[in-house]
Amino acid sequence: MKIAAITGFLRRLANRSLGAWLSIAALILIASIQPSANALEFPMVGRIDLPDSAALTAAPVTTEALFTQLRTRALVSAADIEQVAFESSQVEMARTISGAQSVAKVIMQTEYDWNTRQFGCLKSLWTYESHWNYRAHNYSSGAHGIPQALPASKMDVIATDWRTNPVTQIRWGLHYIDVRYDTPCKAFAKFGRSRSY
Repeated sequence: MKIAAITGFLRRLANRSLGAWLSIAALILIASIQPSANALEFPMVGRIDLPDSAALTAAPVTTEALFTQLRTRALVSAADIEQVAFESSQVEMARTISGAQSVAKVIMQTEYDWNTRQFGCLKSLWTYESHWNYRAHNYSSGAHGIPQALPASKMDVIATDWRTNPVTQIRWGLHYIDVRYDTPCKAFAKFGRSRSY
């Protein structure tokens, strides 16, 4: 019985070895048939054309031209700094009720050409909505900010800082009123009928 078991074991081992040797032979045959690595043919480039060295040189720049460029950049930078300073002062001013009302009044007169009567309607509307508080948030509806935008993420069309920037909220609210109702008084009339605008 032991001899039969040993013989069976040797036959199984020989079958396994034969399979392994056949696999190795197949891999060697495949490797010798392929002309290049992974059967890919790479094109040979015989020549590369480069531009003439004369075309690569830059025209000399005079000292005066450099100073003109620097002065122009300095003027643009000063104007940019002035604009940023103005806008940040507007944001800080709009964090108070009277400051937010002043900013809204200037924007609506300069950008929308609305008169003081329209400002009165806007003042009443946003006093009911948020008391001109840029941090006002309605937890039941999700409305946020001075104009009580719903959903608040709508204000992304003006700027992504709508959570903390009252000027962004004011600009969005005025744009919304202009597109939807044409004037603040028409928006306030709608608010009077339904307590929403």
